[in-house]
Order: sequence, then C-alpha cells, then structure tokens
Amino acid sequence: MDNHTTVSTFLLWGFSSFPELENLLFVVILSSHVTILLANVSIMVAIKLNHNLHTPMYFFLFGLSFSETCTTVVIIPRMLADLLSESKTISLPECATQMFFFFGLGGNNCFILAAMSYDRYIAIHNPLHYPMLMTRKICLQLIMASCMVGFLVSLSIVIIIFNFSFCDSYTIQHFFCDILPVASLACDSTPYHEMAIFMLCAFVLVGSFILIVISYVFILSLVVKMPSAKGRYKAFSTCSSHLTVVCIHYGFTCYIYLRPKSRDSFSEDMLMAVTYTVLTPLLNPIVYSLRNKDMQVALGKVLQNGHRLISR
Repeated sequence: MDNHTTVSTFLLWGFSSFPELENLLFVVILSSHVTILLANVSIMVAIKLNHNLHTPMYFFLFGLSFSETCTTVVIIPRMLADLLSESKTISLPECATQMFFFFGLGGNNCFILAAMSYDRYIAIHNPLHYPMLMTRKICLQLIMASCMVGFLVSLSIVIIIFNFSFCDSYTIQHFFCDILPVASLACDSTPYHEMAIFMLCAFVLVGSFILIVISYVFILSLVVKMPSAKGRYKAFSTCSSHLTVVCIHYGFTCYIYLRPKSRDSFSEDMLMAVTYTVLTPLLNPIVYSLRNKDMQVALGKVLQNGHRLISR
C-alpha cells in the first residue's frame, strides 16, 4: 500500500440512515443467511450422495453452490455484526481482504456459469460421446480456471484501489467494501485508474457473458434443426434452469457494476447489492430444485435422512 495513505480505518455506513429498521433487517437477513446455507449445503450433499447426479452438469452446480455459499459468508456475517454494533469500522487490510474474496468469488461464479453453458452445448451437440468429452478431469480444469481468473482479476483490482491515498473521507456508503464505493474515496484517483477498474470488471462480467451467449447461439442452431418438437422441448428444458440463473445473476451484477456512476447512486446500488448478496444465492438452489426432478428426488432423500438423524 502507498505510504501516503492517511486513513487506517473505514466506516461502513451501511444501514445507519435507517436506525429504526436495523433490528428488523437483522432478523430478515439472518433468516435469509441460514436458509441460504441450508439450501446450498443440501444441494451439495444431495449431489455428493446420489450417484445419479454424478454428471458434469451437477459437478458444476456443486461448484456454483459452494462458491455462492462462500460469497455470502464473506459478506453477511459482517453485515449482521454491524447491524447490532455501534462501531461499524473496518481496517484497511480487512477491507482489502473482503473485497478480494467477494469479487474473486463473484468472478468465479460468472465463469462457472460460462462453463455450464459449454457443458449444455456438448450434451446437446454430441450426447453419445458426452461422457468422454466432459470427463471429471476436464470439469475440474474448468472449475480451477474459473477460480484462477476470478481471483487474479480481483487481486488486480484490489492492488489498484489500495495503492490510492484515502485522505478526504473514510465513510464507505455501503454495508461492505465494494469496489466503487471504496474507490470513490481516493483523493489521487485518475480517469485512467477508473478506466482500468471498469475494464477489469467488464472483462469478468461481459467476457463470461459473451462465452455464455456463444454457447447458446450454437445450442439454438442445433435445436432448430431437430426434426421433432419433443426433441426441441427436451433440449430447451435441460437449459431452462441455467438460463434462469444466468438472467438473475447478470441482471443484478451488470446493473451494479457497469452502468454510469455518481455518488448519489451508491444508496441505490446498496439496495441492489442487498438483493444480490441475499436473494441470488437463495434463488439458485430453488430454481434448480423446482425445475429438476432428479434433484427433487435427491433432496427428498437428504431431508428424510436428516429427519431420521434428528428424531433419534
């Protein structure tokens, strides 16, 4: 970090403008956090224990659920503590660490979704050779590549931001150390720095989204050539859950990180971020469980076994 930095701690303003709502928000967010953990852990346990789900699609879903769970753990426990605390300060190293893991995991989620779209293309294009083309080794390599790219981009952003001098203000207009609210506090930021941060964010969001679009263009070209309506329906049904999650994920993230910014927009972004950090990780397991019979059966077995253990 730069020696000229005069601020050693930040204040996470968060929901301080609504003190009368903090207790209610604590209950709602805590309930959501517990539900997120239970839902995603149930998905992972169901995939692990059910041999019918030991396929590439569910391998990626396991990785996505794990990454989403870690993302919420990085943000929500600190948010809950701040809702009950008078002091909402966070040190520069803690802030940098939180930003690194949040954006790294977020980038990982984006590229896992891209890998899932490629998996759907292979499954539809060459179903007979699908198990040989999408081996566990290849799936693991795609997961590892997603993780490496996400965290390398996150590290680059953190290095840029925390080499700034923070000498004007130490109040972050957010409930966690998000990229733009922290960068806006720097007193030596230049348009070149802002462009570099924007390009890195765009590389993750737009880059992964382009990969998804390419996969679905090829999928669509295959589906329209299918002779039977039943075949077309089956092909689209295998992609419906993934498409739903993609729309939810990219709808929120692109709105927060890629639209033009001003200081007045941070309050709006904070409300959107609450939805993104609390609602999206909860919707993913719901979408995949409601639209997938195999997953419903596997989750039913997990719940039955859990009930038996509790009742003993």
